[in-house]
Amino acid sequence: MADTANLREIVLGILMEVTEGEAYSHIALRNTLEKYQYLSKRDRAFISRVTEGTLENLIQLDYVIECFSKVPIYNMKPLIRNLLRMSVYQLMYMDTVPDSAVVNEAVKLAQKKGFYNLKGFVNGVLRAASRGLDTVTYPSAEETPVEYLSIRYSMPQWILQKWLGQFSFEEVEAVCASFKTEEAVTVRLRTDRVSREEIIQSLEEDGASWEQHPYLEYALRLTDFNYLQALKAFRNGWIYVQDVSSMLVSEIAAPNWGDYCIDVCAAPGGKSVHIADKLKGSGYVEARDKSEEKVALMQENIERLGVINMVAALQDATAYDELSFHKADIVLCDVPCSGLGVIGRKQDIRYRMNPTRQEELIRIQRKILSVAQNYVKPGGVLIYSTCTIGADENQMNLKYFLENFPFRLESIDPYIPEALRCRTSAGGYLQLLPGVHETDGFFMARLKRYDE
Repeated sequence: MADTANLREIVLGILMEVTEGEAYSHIALRNTLEKYQYLSKRDRAFISRVTEGTLENLIQLDYVIECFSKVPIYNMKPLIRNLLRMSVYQLMYMDTVPDSAVVNEAVKLAQKKGFYNLKGFVNGVLRAASRGLDTVTYPSAEETPVEYLSIRYSMPQWILQKWLGQFSFEEVEAVCASFKTEEAVTVRLRTDRVSREEIIQSLEEDGASWEQHPYLEYALRLTDFNYLQALKAFRNGWIYVQDVSSMLVSEIAAPNWGDYCIDVCAAPGGKSVHIADKLKGSGYVEARDKSEEKVALMQENIERLGVINMVAALQDATAYDELSFHKADIVLCDVPCSGLGVIGRKQDIRYRMNPTRQEELIRIQRKILSVAQNYVKPGGVLIYSTCTIGADENQMNLKYFLENFPFRLESIDPYIPEALRCRTSAGGYLQLLPGVHETDGFFMARLKRYDE
C-alpha cells in the first residue's frame, strides 16, 4: 500500500470538498480516482471505502465523536471535524486497520495541515474513542424511533418523520438499511442490437460476473469487473447502465411503433434511449435539457450508441414551447427532485436536502407538469416520475395535476412484473422502496389525456 498518510490526506481532501464546498460526493470521488489512476487497486479501494463510509455514516460518527469530545462537533474547525469523522469511521468499521495506526496517522495529518496546536485534541479524542466504542449508548428503537433510525442509519430526522407518517417503521428501517448495502451495477441489455447470449458471452470473456434481475429479463446485475470501459459490451453500446426502476418508467410508457416522444428533463438520457430502443428505429424521441453541456453529452451518447431515432435538444422544461403543442404521443416528466430514493448511490443527498429546498423543488415540479401537459396529444400519455420517496413530491403532485388538467390515471399493471402489482399500481401509480423492492427508490405514474 502507498503511504497511508497520503491516502488519508486524499480522503480528507474529498470530504472537505463535499461537506464544506459544493462538490457532489460521487463526482468528487470519481474525479479523484481518475487523478490517481497510478495507485494500486488496493489503494484506490481504501480511498473509496473510507470516503464513502464516512459520508454514509456521518450522523452516527458525529454522535460517537461527541461522546468523547468536550467540544461539540460543529464548534470544531472543519478540517479537524472531518479528520475525526474519517478516523472514527476506520476505528468502527475497518478491523484490518490497527487503532494505533488510525490515531497516529490522524495526529500526523493534523500537524501537516497546520493544526499543530490541535494535535493533542485529535490524539485525545481518538484514543478515548478507540478504548470506549463499546460503551457508547444509542437511542432505543422502541422509546425514540426517530432518534434511533437517525443515529443508526445516519438519516436526518426531518426526512424520517415524513416517511414514518406514510410508511411503517419496518418499511422505513428497511429503506434506511438498504442505503448502507453495497449494490451491484445494474445494466440494460440492448438486445435490439445484438443477442442476449452474445452480450453475456462478451461479459464473461471480460471477467464480469452477472446475475439475472428478477423483474426484467433484459436487466442484469454485474460484479467482479474493474471498470465499465474495460468491458467490450459497454464500449460497443450493447449494455446501458441503468437501475431497473428507471427501466420500468419506459415500460409503463409503452411506446407504439412510430410514436413521437418528448422527454422534457432527459439528462443523462437513459429513459429516452430506452424508449428509442423500444421503438426499434421507428418514431422519434426528443430528449430535452436546459443545460448546453448536458445536451452535448446526450448527443455524444446518442452517436456512440448508434441511436437513429433520437435527438438531444436544448429546452428549459419550465418554458412553454408553442411548437410542441399537442405534438407528442408520449411525454416523459422525470422531474428534478430531492433524490431521496437514490441515497445509496449518492450519500450526501440526505445532508444537502432540507424542507425549504424540497418546497422549492415541488414548485418547480408543478411548473414543469403544467407546461409539459400541453405537449400531449388528445389520447396521448404523460408519464410522471421521480427518484424520491414520500407523498409531498409524488402523490400530492399527482393530486394537483389531476385537479387542474384533463388527464386520468391508467393502470400500470399490464406493463410491470407481477411481483410489483398492488392496489396503487392498479390505480395508475407505484412507489418503489429500496430494501422493500429490488430497485432504487422511485415513483412513477401513467396519465392519459382525455379532452378534445
